[in-house]
Formats: sequence, C-alpha cells, structure tokens
Amino acid sequence: MESLAALYKNHIVTLQERTRDVLARFKLDALLIHSGELFNVFLDDHPYPFKVNPQFKAWVPVTQVPNCWLLVDGVNKPKLWFYLPVDYWHNVEPLPTSFWTEEVEVVALPKADGIGSQLPAARGNIGYIGPVPERALQLDIAASKRALQLDIAASNINPKGVIDYLHYYRAYKTDYELACMREAQKMAVSGHRAAEEAFRSGMSEFDINLAYLTATGHRDTDVPYSNIVALNEHAAVLHYTKLDHQAPSEMRSFLLDAGAEYNGYAADLTRTWSAKSDNDYAHLVKDVNDEQLALIATMKAGVSYVDYHIQFHQRIAKLLRKHQIITDMSEEAMVENDLTGPFMPHGIGHPLGLQVHDVAGFMQDDSGTHLAAPSKYPYLRCTRVLQPRMVLTIEPGIYFIESLLAPWRYRASGQVVGRHGAKARSASTSTGRKLKRSSLSAVFALKITWSSTKTAWKT
Repeated sequence: MESLAALYKNHIVTLQERTRDVLARFKLDALLIHSGELFNVFLDDHPYPFKVNPQFKAWVPVTQVPNCWLLVDGVNKPKLWFYLPVDYWHNVEPLPTSFWTEEVEVVALPKADGIGSQLPAARGNIGYIGPVPERALQLDIAASKRALQLDIAASNINPKGVIDYLHYYRAYKTDYELACMREAQKMAVSGHRAAEEAFRSGMSEFDINLAYLTATGHRDTDVPYSNIVALNEHAAVLHYTKLDHQAPSEMRSFLLDAGAEYNGYAADLTRTWSAKSDNDYAHLVKDVNDEQLALIATMKAGVSYVDYHIQFHQRIAKLLRKHQIITDMSEEAMVENDLTGPFMPHGIGHPLGLQVHDVAGFMQDDSGTHLAAPSKYPYLRCTRVLQPRMVLTIEPGIYFIESLLAPWRYRASGQVVGRHGAKARSASTSTGRKLKRSSLSAVFALKITWSSTKTAWKT
C-alpha cells in the first residue's frame, strides 16, 4: 500500500478540488475553518471534553487541540494556525511535524484571540465553518460569537449551501480516508477481543470496558462514541451506557458496541456473544450472523440502501419462523404488518467516517435535496443509492424488548405464540436479548470489498 503521506497528498488534492467548486458556486474567496474551543462546565472552572469540528479534521489530523484555524481557497497551500500558547497549567501540544505537514503551511498561534491579526484585512467574502452556539447569538453573548468578531458577514457563517455541498461529498472516501478507517477498525478489533476475554472470565461491564480501552489505547473521552457494554438483559436497551460495577450472578450473553478512532476517522463494531455455545440463543446468534453475511454478499453499487434494509426485514421474518418465535403467519405478512419492526427497531446501519453517524445520509445531490426514511422505518439513517467509495455499517439485529413486544402479546389474533415469543412472558423479560452480530462496516470502494473488511476481524 502507498505510504500514508502519499495518500494524504492525494487526499488534499481532492479536498482542494471540492473547495474550488464550492467557492465558485457560492462566490466566496476562501473558507475559514475553526477547530473549536473549550467550554467550561456551568458554574465551574474546568471544561467539557473537547470534540473537534469534523470539517476541520477532514483536512488535518489534529483532533485534540482547540483554538486552531485553517484557511483554504482551493488554490494555495492550506494554512493552519496551530494554537501554541505559553502555558504551565496545561499540556501544550508542540508544533506538528508529521506525514501531513508538508502539504499544509503550519504557523504557531500563541493566543486564542489572536487570529484576527493573522487573517486578510478584507474578509467579508470568506465563509466561516465552525461552532457558533445559536443561543449565544440570540442573547448577543460576544464571547461566543467568534466569527462575527472577525468581521465575517453573518450570511457567510456556516452557510447552508456550502455545508450541504461539503457534507454530500464526504460520503465518497479518499484512499487516505479508507486507510485511516482500516487502522481504526484494527484497533477496535483488538478491543473486542480483549472484551470477549474479559466477559469469558466473568468480569463486570465496568471492568470489561476498561479491558477494551486498554487494548485500543483510548481514554473513554477518545472513543468516537460511548461504548455499549451490555450483559444479559441490558442488551435490550439500544444505547445502554451505564456500566454496572458488579457482574451478574449468571452470565447469559454479552453485547459490545464499541469503536475506535484513528486520525479522526471512526470505526463502529458491534458483536454479540452467547455464554453457552449449544443453546437456542447461540443458534439464533449464528443465524443472524449468517443472514447478515448473506445480505452483504448481494450488495452492489446502484442499489438504494433502503432496499437492503427492507430485505433484512424479510430475512428476520424467516428467522422468526425458523426459531418458532412467531407461528401461523407468513413471512410476507410479518413484513407487511411490521411485526418484524419490534425485533429490529433501528435501521440496518448508517454512513461511517469522520463521524460515527456520518453526514448526508439523506442527501440525494450536492444541493442538499433531502429524501426522508420511509415512514414505516423512521430510524433508518440513510436513503442514498450506494456508490463506490461509500462506507456504511451493516448491523442488523434481533431484539427482545418488552415495551415493543407487549402490544402484540395479547392481540386477539393469537399469532405470536412461539416458545420465545409474545405470549411467553419469560422469553421477553428474563432474556431481554439483542442479537446483533457485527457492524464490520461493509465498504463500497474501489478495490475494497467486504471480504477484505472481514479479514481485518481475523488478523
């Protein structure tokens, strides 16, 4: 594979082309992109964890330094003002010298409010992309109106047309971005293996999470989203992040939804393990996994992501009948009447990249034309037609969630009568299980296939 430096050089060429196009379309001279700034906890003197502006880290892998600025015009070398204060209270990152710094002009910025003297005098035609808290603007709080303080026209602060254009093309990953995402995935795989070992040894959710973070080399504020470490019935909470300190008396199942980040790019992996290898639950986990891989084998460019979501509901119906969870109803009727919905109450997946739920999943063109998810599946996060270089997760599941199954339990039709189904209260309450095998990110990119992604799991 080409070196990361060579891939990054081509990445910058692509971003410069997009910048020229968007500046010409909206008659702007340049874009000024802010990394973000720290905000203190209310009535306290320490800040919330810093999260960088994703449009900033699209250009440079600087993810932990606030008060940085990037000026791009699509022609000249991008210019980065890197925040470098004299500060003995806090860690100060040194001026970067890395694989990417040959492609960017890097200048030290000693004071956070010193950027105004560094910019061109005429900047009314510069677009600003960065955080501008709406509440601060409404209340005329000057300290948070960073862009207005720089004499940038209000209409050029996060202009919707520019944002839509940039978001739309973020779906098409460069080779550099794909390389970074592979590295993030390898890190996450190491964490998943360590977490499984911790689960098998009887550790609590809290300790399993520590094992994961140690293996990936992340702090809990570094991971791209809060890890979901769910033992037994906790897996029936879609975004369970509590982390019990005490292990349950009986380990029945373990769901881990946890990722990693490399150079600002995210991995998002989910996997479910059964404590036993020969029970009904283990067989269902295997079958969901097999159906997931079978769906991925059919995926290709030119097909709507919505179609694959619907197809997996058909596969869920097949499994519900196979495992006698639902009887006396055809697979077609299950899907038509949305009886599969309570068992998979989320979308099949989502775009992945600089953000875990990456942007522009509903955009149909670079003008921002929006195509909403079908009303039957409101939580689907992508309605785009798949194209080369898109990266999306494929993360189906079968859940047993009491609140979703309860409306079906006592319906007069009596069709939900399986051993684990809606009339068997213990099945939905004592197991409460989410059978969700992997979001190893089906990659739609030139020279990138599902098989190569799957190999990363085995390395």
